[in-house]
Amino acid sequence: MVNSGESGPGARADVRGRTARAASRGATSRREETHLGLVRRARRMNRRLAEAFPHVYCELDFTTPLELTVATILSAQTTDVRVNQLTPALFARYRTAQDYAEAERAELEEYIRSSGFYHNKATSLMGLGRALVEHHDGEVPQTLKELVALPGVGRKTANVILGNAFGIPGITVDTHFGRLVRRWGWTELEDPVKIEHAVGDLIPRKEWTELSHRVIFHGRRVCHSRTPACGVCVLAKDCPSFGLGPTAPADAAKLVKGPETEHLLALAGL
Repeated sequence: MVNSGESGPGARADVRGRTARAASRGATSRREETHLGLVRRARRMNRRLAEAFPHVYCELDFTTPLELTVATILSAQTTDVRVNQLTPALFARYRTAQDYAEAERAELEEYIRSSGFYHNKATSLMGLGRALVEHHDGEVPQTLKELVALPGVGRKTANVILGNAFGIPGITVDTHFGRLVRRWGWTELEDPVKIEHAVGDLIPRKEWTELSHRVIFHGRRVCHSRTPACGVCVLAKDCPSFGLGPTAPADAAKLVKGPETEHLLALAGL
């Protein structure tokens, strides 16, 4: 689950500079914004995101908690599309935690080679299988504490599993999520765990999983890293960074991506 379109330190510096300039236009109002005002604005933006993306979902294909855990581990430093291309064959060959625990490394690496970093990922999957067999009767646990103790599973992965496999609310702070909530002025924090807690204070717990999907969808489809489609963004009225990208609807419309494009442009009156 990576953010594509970045191109070196120079490009990143340019983006940071434009973000700062755009954000500075609303600096006075943000200084005056109370915590209650921020909560209201964040929840209003969340409602608008729900209108823009009424059918959000995990973009990794899976049918069991184990499959989701494996797919999320594989998604590091690659795209969900790439992972979804390789997992059908992988899941047909390795169906249980025991299968991963007893996997022959060379064979497993061939199945996951196209995801990149396959040596490390194979180590994580084999370790995951052993840990599940030895400590959890071969089943994926349902608590954050137990999940983050598993090989290859960090807090972000654990929240993906909790929210999408077990229906337990969690905030998934990936590259898109962190970038957008800072751009929106919900937080200035960089640390993912601190971002998770800060955003959790703004949005009701029952909506955390859906919020995570909505923000990630918006980041992939509209609020791009280098050139966001500001002119057709449903959040424009509440976004302190409005103007970072083109504000003319016709120009911004060309930047929108994904299967929801027609719906998103209709919301913008196009």
